[in-house]
Amino acid sequence: MDRLDELEAQSIYVLREAFAKLDKIALLWSLGKDSNVMIWLARKAFFGRLPFPAMHVDTGKKFKEMYAFRERYAKEWGLNLILEDCPPIEAVDPSLPPAARSAARKTEGLKLALEKHGFDGLIAGIRRDEEATRAKERFFSPRGVTGDWNVKDQPPELWDQFNTTVPPQDRKRGAHLRIHPILQWTEIDIWAYTRREGIPLIPLYFANKGLRYRSLGDEDITRPVASRATTVDEIIAELRHTKVPERSGRLLDHETEDAFERLRTAGYL
Repeated sequence: MDRLDELEAQSIYVLREAFAKLDKIALLWSLGKDSNVMIWLARKAFFGRLPFPAMHVDTGKKFKEMYAFRERYAKEWGLNLILEDCPPIEAVDPSLPPAARSAARKTEGLKLALEKHGFDGLIAGIRRDEEATRAKERFFSPRGVTGDWNVKDQPPELWDQFNTTVPPQDRKRGAHLRIHPILQWTEIDIWAYTRREGIPLIPLYFANKGLRYRSLGDEDITRPVASRATTVDEIIAELRHTKVPERSGRLLDHETEDAFERLRTAGYL
């Protein structure tokens, strides 16, 4: 098998393990390139249809192109789509920097969604190469009763043996597992797989007047990067030479050094 075949097989194995071992799971759909690949993989894993819901925890501040994509492909892919709103910014930690505070609304919205639906597993499109804190994740990563992540206490995952147990007494109080099927993929892997499979894309990823988005978040805290790439092939060629970080357009990543890790340990994606 080539690299993409190996990554695909590994991701499908993780998705099937999560479905087999956990009682109630959902796939978190952020509408971006990574989570679209993840939905594509899940449809392959379960013969064309997700046997669990896709959930979008919505800040209400995504680009209009993202909402149009959600409406179209939720229907075309036959998703059981759950939409959950985030609380207002006044409900989050006021000590966070502005962009981090805005992003923290998603953490609080996710906690409310967990409490409402009682999921013991959430599938998320985290990649280790995307950001330093995310490099510390596992395929099956436990979250505490308040959604917190103990970055210093991560279970070993040797020979594809995963910790898939959530103690019943803790689950009742909100503890769950985050499942990361594309953890070992890189940004170029995502684009190469998207090209190979013909996965639909939001137009914002392609250059327009010398700018394009590499990472999509809320419109008010996301900026484009300089680029002339108007096709997937051109994006891949560009990524092979660029030294600009993938999340350079995310204002959150330019704030205080510990802001992102504070969000992640509190439950942010």
